[in-house]
Amino acid sequence: MFGSEPRIRRPVLLLLVYGAFLVLVGVTASAQASMVTSHFTEAATNAVVGGDVASVRVLVAGELLNGSDLTSTGVPDATRQAKLQTVLASLGSTSGILHAELRRADGALIATDRAGALPATPPAAIDRSADAAIVPLAEAGALVDDLGAPMLLRERLPINDRTGTVLGELTLWRDAGPILAKLDAVRLQVVLVTLSAAAVAAVLLFMIFRSAQKRLSRQTMDLVEATRRDQLTDTYNHGALVSLLAGRMETSKADGRPISVALIDVDNFTLLNDHQGHQAGDNVLMTVLDVLDEVCPPEAIIGRYGPDEFLVIAPPDDLAGLEPAIEAVRDALVERSLDVFAGERIPITISAGIATYPKDGASLTVLLATVAATLGSAKASGGNEIRVTGADGIADGGAATFDVLQGLVFAVDTKDRYTKRHSEDVARYAVFLARQEGLDEATIGAVRLAGLLHDIGKIGMPDHLLRKPGALTDDEYEIVKQHVVLGDLIVRDLPDTDLIRAGIRHHHERWDGTGYVDGLAGEAIPLIARIVAVADSFSAMTTSRAYRKALDTEEAIRRLNGAAGTQLDPRLVELFVTSLRTVADAPMPGSDPNASIRLWAPRAVA
Repeated sequence: MFGSEPRIRRPVLLLLVYGAFLVLVGVTASAQASMVTSHFTEAATNAVVGGDVASVRVLVAGELLNGSDLTSTGVPDATRQAKLQTVLASLGSTSGILHAELRRADGALIATDRAGALPATPPAAIDRSADAAIVPLAEAGALVDDLGAPMLLRERLPINDRTGTVLGELTLWRDAGPILAKLDAVRLQVVLVTLSAAAVAAVLLFMIFRSAQKRLSRQTMDLVEATRRDQLTDTYNHGALVSLLAGRMETSKADGRPISVALIDVDNFTLLNDHQGHQAGDNVLMTVLDVLDEVCPPEAIIGRYGPDEFLVIAPPDDLAGLEPAIEAVRDALVERSLDVFAGERIPITISAGIATYPKDGASLTVLLATVAATLGSAKASGGNEIRVTGADGIADGGAATFDVLQGLVFAVDTKDRYTKRHSEDVARYAVFLARQEGLDEATIGAVRLAGLLHDIGKIGMPDHLLRKPGALTDDEYEIVKQHVVLGDLIVRDLPDTDLIRAGIRHHHERWDGTGYVDGLAGEAIPLIARIVAVADSFSAMTTSRAYRKALDTEEAIRRLNGAAGTQLDPRLVELFVTSLRTVADAPMPGSDPNASIRLWAPRAVA
């Protein structure tokens, strides 16, 4: 925003990377816990199954379980069932098995570790390979439900003969609690180790990212600040000074405190540069700046306003001290001089003008114009002079100072050397089109002024953007688009300028609604802005720029017709092109306007 200090956005990329790291740590910890759970469960069950397989082999080898138990049909007799029940019960007493069942290959139940008659069970398929799983009691499939554990390790162990034929199956149930407890402990350890490592990495990365973020923010601020600084003096440049003064004036409107500014010019600076060289001129500028820094209060804003000019904006609470401070600068320079060849010393003197807002100017433009006129009066008296606006017949900032806007227009053209006389050309084409449209003379006068001032907001744009010999980036284009807002702000406090402001603010709106800054479309765009837009487009195409040479008139007309209905008002384009071809005194690119276009002056403020 014009008149405000630049703000640097936080580098969100680093925050996103840091957040992604934390998410990755969480996902990794969860994945590791899941993998450990799976591997540990498999290892634990495999170990248990391996031990129980060995127990089965002992049963078979010791003939505690013989082949006839598994190969015969029917239910074993009571004596054999009791024997088998004793064998199975002995497994639980030695290895923590809660329940055991023995089945033949056809799935028939022939023994359990519980005394009593065998329950009737349907045949069940027997697998060739050992199987183990941790399941809830309700899903365990045991013939008894009083095993006393909510989670069980169920093992299905096939019994084979020497040829590998499955003769039967021994099914065992164990309490899975100890395994699950160990699993929870291992999982907790994995999570704690992972999170501890992640915490250390997070702290380190936070410190690294914070350092990098501070460095990026500092570098970005330095880059932004560089666009607002004069390369030689490292003080605020012209555009930054205008912006800061505008901000101070907005504050002044709110709190009612006046603002004093001093415009200081080095006497005979051009002759000094011509005869002693630019290095000597630079030395003089730095000498004057050193004295300004020594004498002016720390709260004052000091910057290089022009090639040999400095602007000082006094602190709001020290208006009365500005004139004595500038006088002290002049007196201090008496002791300074420029050393040249043969021991010759050249004195350094300054002239200055001082003005106060709002007494000497009700707007930014008028205040600067007034202080420039006051400085001109001081220089005209022979130099080494300080004058205050309103004293000795100096203008008081009314309508008489308005014509100095012509100088501001030329200052913009000089700042952007590739658009020399562009503002006057736009005014000529706009006036010509307004006459063909049949507008009254008062409106035509406003059109002329809007054409001259349509780009006045560029006075606050960074030099490197206006002079860039190539296409602008998106961010640079967003900055340049603000020149219409700046222009509107510069002239808004002048009387009777509503129509002119509309031409300045809206001349980059497009007929199809995709322009800036307010996105107006069609006839919602003020007529004066549509007229200026046609004139501005024609002048831009027929003027040489840093990134291309000027187009010839016929090519410019062809492209102008191509923009009708999208960028420009099609009716005004047709009227303009037809009039260029048919009206005898139609203005053409490069033609002499015969007389300088003078600014229309509104009535004085009462």
